[in-house]
Amino acid sequence: DPAELEKKLAAEVANGRLAMVAILGMFFQDGLTGSAWGDWALYTASPLRFFGGDSAPAYKSFDPATALGVQEPVGFWDPLGFSSDNDEATFNRRRSVELKHGRVCMAASIGYIVPYYYKFPGFLSPSEGVQFADVPNGLAALGKVPALGWVQIIFFAGIMEGAFGVTDDYKNGTPGDYGWKVITSDDPAEKEKKLAAELANGRLAMVATIGMFFQDGLTGSAWGDWALYTASPLRAFENELGVQDPVGFWDPLGLASDGDLLAFKRRRCVELKHGRISMLA
Repeated sequence: DPAELEKKLAAEVANGRLAMVAILGMFFQDGLTGSAWGDWALYTASPLRFFGGDSAPAYKSFDPATALGVQEPVGFWDPLGFSSDNDEATFNRRRSVELKHGRVCMAASIGYIVPYYYKFPGFLSPSEGVQFADVPNGLAALGKVPALGWVQIIFFAGIMEGAFGVTDDYKNGTPGDYGWKVITSDDPAEKEKKLAAELANGRLAMVATIGMFFQDGLTGSAWGDWALYTASPLRAFENELGVQDPVGFWDPLGLASDGDLLAFKRRRCVELKHGRISMLA
């Protein structure tokens, strides 16, 4: 049965890809912890632990591994080692920036979605006769807003940054705390839970906003309908075996963008071979 054969071959490609990622993950975790399952408690040599002395661990006065935002499923995640110098002031500055970007992106992600369903009545620019209903969704709106409108937006953002002390929060107190007690509680555990949720949601929103920008730029829609990206050079291989949900055709480095069938088949052969080896491994 051709359909059943294609299904099985596609499953082999998918399982091989998963196995290649899995075996590298197990190598990495085994090398760090002595266990392929990567128990963080076993990674005693980590420079991120800030161990002191020769025996039991003694945390220094500041330990980013115990800071707010260290939560499941990732735990303490600092692959580039930015916080390995144990500099609390620098950590607080980065945390302040993370919170600010996360809050902006949470608002931006909502702002990206809402105009698809609702737009304000009336005029955006009465002098130029531009109504809110005339402004397209997504990145296309950038060229529709009058230049003086952008000046007002940038000026307002500058006032917020400079006049209300939003750049001094980490110097004078808690990063992200501007005195607006929106997320708070008298219960310390509940307050910490809410602040951790804000960090997690902000991180998700930063990824989501960049994703919507990217998809909007390629397809004209923030939802990234692949059918709209008609100019893609990758369509030459979009019906090949291995193009399957949920990723679809995925070639972020553009290796197949030249449309070279021979080079594509060579890479597919290598992929299958590595996948089979990794499934066994």
